Amino acid sequence: MAKVHEALKPIQWLIGTWESVTAKGSFPTIKDFSYNEVIKFVSIGQPLLNYEAHSRHPESGAPMHLERGFLRIKPGTSQVAFMVAHNFGLAVLEEGEATNHELNLTSKSVERMCFAKNPAVKAIRKRYCLNADGTLEIQTDMETDTTPMTNHLRVVYKRSD
Repeated sequence: MAKVHEALKPIQWLIGTWESVTAKGSFPTIKDFSYNEVIKFVSIGQPLLNYEAHSRHPESGAPMHLERGFLRIKPGTSQVAFMVAHNFGLAVLEEGEATNHELNLTSKSVERMCFAKNPAVKAIRKRYCLNADGTLEIQTDMETDTTPMTNHLRVVYKRSD
């Protein structure tokens, strides 16, 4: 395991593999759904964490979603930038701040391939929180070109490594 860069102290609580305990999605334009997900934040000795997430259908186990990216921190600050590419044709840059076992991010840019499914995602807001019981909770809000900012995903994870 690589040594954790000093700059990562404000977000080192994210490092590890996390498996969903509950994962639910909803949005006004789709049917409510649930899924299973594993996410990983890995330190490679730089002032950033490598990130990946894999979600699967809860009954069939079929792959549903894959995303990969990098969570970078500006050394000496709690300012973070999270670049994530999604397998359905979206690339997002989110920026925000890490404060006391919490991470709040807002999209600065959302890009999509020309043949990605409509409606187009326009903005994303995320909140990561390390709960007192050691679980990680992530709430994702999303705005599309047809729906204002609305909660889309709520996931609670337990550390699995």
